[in-house]
Amino acid sequence: MTAASQLPTYQLFIDGDWVDGAEGQMLMSDNPATGEPWARFACAGRADVECAVAAARRALNDSDWRDMTATRRGKLIARLAELIEQNARKLGELETNDSGKLASETVAQTGYVADYYRYYAGLADKIEGATLPIDKPDMHVFTTREPIGVVAAIVPWNAQMFLTATKLGPALAAGCAVVLKASEVAPCAMFEFARLIEQAGFPAGVVSVITGDAENCAIPLTSHPDVDRIAFTGGPETARHVVRNSAQNFAVTTLELGGKSPIVVFDDADLESAANGLIAGNFGASGQSCVAGSRGIVHRPILKKLIALIGEKASGIVIGDPLDSKTHVGPLCTKAQVSRIEDTLARAKAQGAIIHFGGAMPAGLENGHYFQPTLVECPGMDIETLKVEMFGPVMSLVPFDTEDQAIAMANDSVYGLGSGVFTQNLARAHRVSRLIRAGICWVNTYRAISPIAPFGGFNQSGYGREAGLEAVLDYTRTKTTWINMSDQPMANPFVMR
Repeated sequence: MTAASQLPTYQLFIDGDWVDGAEGQMLMSDNPATGEPWARFACAGRADVECAVAAARRALNDSDWRDMTATRRGKLIARLAELIEQNARKLGELETNDSGKLASETVAQTGYVADYYRYYAGLADKIEGATLPIDKPDMHVFTTREPIGVVAAIVPWNAQMFLTATKLGPALAAGCAVVLKASEVAPCAMFEFARLIEQAGFPAGVVSVITGDAENCAIPLTSHPDVDRIAFTGGPETARHVVRNSAQNFAVTTLELGGKSPIVVFDDADLESAANGLIAGNFGASGQSCVAGSRGIVHRPILKKLIALIGEKASGIVIGDPLDSKTHVGPLCTKAQVSRIEDTLARAKAQGAIIHFGGAMPAGLENGHYFQPTLVECPGMDIETLKVEMFGPVMSLVPFDTEDQAIAMANDSVYGLGSGVFTQNLARAHRVSRLIRAGICWVNTYRAISPIAPFGGFNQSGYGREAGLEAVLDYTRTKTTWINMSDQPMANPFVMR
């Protein structure tokens, strides 16, 4: 085991400086593949949060950022995109060491994330106001969109580069200043990313990157009186605290929360495509995705055939070192996830569910946080694995008999983030996708994303949308300006005409 003093060490990035944090607290990051520490990082306390927010407020009022043209802002964001693309492998492999996600996925996703920043770089000088055809003579009235202010962006560990881009990209394009709070579970890649922000040339204080626990970091940040907007991705329970905290500052808040996404497979579907969609939606990223399609709702006549096909494909899945390009499924980020999956599967079996494959930690990998890809056949909707967001490689399939029943089952959840429909019937695809209560619906595909397409959910999957054109506008406020063009004095307000 490497001595703590020899491990890579990451500091907080606040107001353009690298600091250890006011309280000097350092935490270890364990590599999920080995269970051993691989890095150490500084934690922010209340004083550090205060410094980061004060720096953001100062940057907003400083001419270096305040008076920078929108076109120049766009060029800075485009420069950041170039740096991300150039450093995609380094950033991706750091994220793999920290979170256990496959390097093949983290590197590719980081490279693609550069396109999100390019998209918002192009939008920076296209944020427009309007001239109003006002009903008052001699009045010229127009609107402008101004930066909403200081943004607190809270990002989880499971898709850090992507979820940062959907917040930071539009916020910078709008001219905001951002305090980015990385997850204390696996934040190291975010600190390496901060080096690129510094290298791109953003003025000090425009972006700070911190991490820390709820009491000393997250709560002071989300309740801070100088925070104007909160963009949060995480779980519903934490989100409830964020919403309560925002009552202290009335910050505009968007929430991208958990999911228990349904994938509905009809008997006319291309089974090869459906099986691949279910595997991608459940075993991709080791199931650690908010849009994991972990509720497979399958037309009864094809259920057995689909189970057999998925089993055949899953038999070739390689579990192992996430840095190895031959690996298909890596470890889970934390040991607690493994325990939760084991407990949930035990309850599901007691309820009558059938585990067709998987269901345990793989032999020979006990030191890491590994779990086998698992398929659970559920006799009905009351099975535990259909209710709990497991954040692991567990697929649950349940049969349906009619289209109306499938829609009702798809909507039988407190969540509503992603969804999928597999059918060759175009009319049915339109009908069913329209009636499923979810923010995203993929038809005959799954887990596709783009900077151009809005991302967000219904119900307890949150509110607000990230990515897409409107996301930039969500980081602005509209100002209305009235100009009296008359040469005459303003009328006496106490003389009514």
